[in-house]
Amino acid sequence: MKLTKKQLTTANKGKLATHAKQLKFLSDNLSRKGINIESIIKTIQKYEVAIPSWALGAGGTRFGRFGFGGEPSNLHEKLEDIGVIHALTRSAGAVSLHIPWDIPENPAETKKFAKSLGIKFDAMNSNTFQDQPNQKYSYKYGSLCDRDAKVRNQAIMHNKAVIDYGVALGSKSLTVWLADGANFPGQNNFRESLNNTLNSLKKIYAHLPKGWKMFIEYKPYEPNFYSMVIQDWGTSFLLASQLGPKAFTLVDLGHHLPNTNIEQIVATLMSQGKLGGFHFNDSKYGDDDLTVGAIKPYQLFLIFNELVFGMQNNKPKNPIPAWMIDASHNVKDPLEDLLQSIHAIETAYAKALIIDQKKLSLAQKNNDVSLGQEILQDAYQTDVRPILAEARKRAGGVLQPLDTYRAMNIREQLIHDRGANTRATGL
Repeated sequence: MKLTKKQLTTANKGKLATHAKQLKFLSDNLSRKGINIESIIKTIQKYEVAIPSWALGAGGTRFGRFGFGGEPSNLHEKLEDIGVIHALTRSAGAVSLHIPWDIPENPAETKKFAKSLGIKFDAMNSNTFQDQPNQKYSYKYGSLCDRDAKVRNQAIMHNKAVIDYGVALGSKSLTVWLADGANFPGQNNFRESLNNTLNSLKKIYAHLPKGWKMFIEYKPYEPNFYSMVIQDWGTSFLLASQLGPKAFTLVDLGHHLPNTNIEQIVATLMSQGKLGGFHFNDSKYGDDDLTVGAIKPYQLFLIFNELVFGMQNNKPKNPIPAWMIDASHNVKDPLEDLLQSIHAIETAYAKALIIDQKKLSLAQKNNDVSLGQEILQDAYQTDVRPILAEARKRAGGVLQPLDTYRAMNIREQLIHDRGANTRATGL
């Protein structure tokens, strides 16, 4: 399905007058603080976050999966769903493909279809964390780290193939996440595993075309619970530094032990020019993959504070990070969850943009701890929803995406068109 301009315009009718009043009230308040609301609206209007191809269907737990009706059963249907999200928000004009779950049978046609929906192709994601049908060698004990050169070579060739698919689609980056590690002491030699991984990544890195980037994810545990080969940001940074200027660390907000200071990691990586991108989600205990901002919205705000400061004080020059939502939709309508996540991300970003960085810096220099806290919390407690709504309206989206999604009965239409028992590929 494809939403029309008329449908979107109609959805905003009856809400414009109230929105105008709310926007003026916020604008006046910010103006008294010396903040230009127009620059913030324009920044949010330009913001874009990628939707992963695996996020359009029902996720699951280790014990079961409960599907949603109308799930997309092929790549084109997934692109249609992202097109709906993008039409409502004007912030989701990119897709991040997972291979081999979503291999384009005809890359040229897929690229053309995505373009018709206003969607481009973001980072490509390889998969060496599970065996595929007719795969010659198993990844049971590792992939890029495996002690068997034949297994490593198979994983290397897969990553190279993923890059080639990306080239055909117009992507410019590869994300590598490894499940490699050990469940028991004595299972692996730590140095050998890390060295094998580095050498394997070097071969993949050499296959990157000009202008491409490699993003290296890390995770402290799961699926291996004794050790992971790339277990933290330091190991990822070490690998990226040894690979070269095209390699960067990717931060997944769920890939940290409880109470980790993620905003400090962000600041450190940006100071070294090695922050490549983000996978946005939220967590209570671990890699829960919950809706962005559902559990720790203040931490998300503090992370964006470091991002804003880093982008405004960019020495050495760190590229603008690649943004992607990485959540698992176990009990929510996936499209509703993604709409909520986009709203949470942009809320944190807008709040970070209204922080008085000069005043905050002065408070820090004067060791005025209380004032520093007040400056941050004043921005955090500001209701920036009128800014987000105005940015969407100017870009051709709707003032209230989730309400509009429900009012249009989009899930019901998807069930009618696709059936009640479809299942998204890869899930």
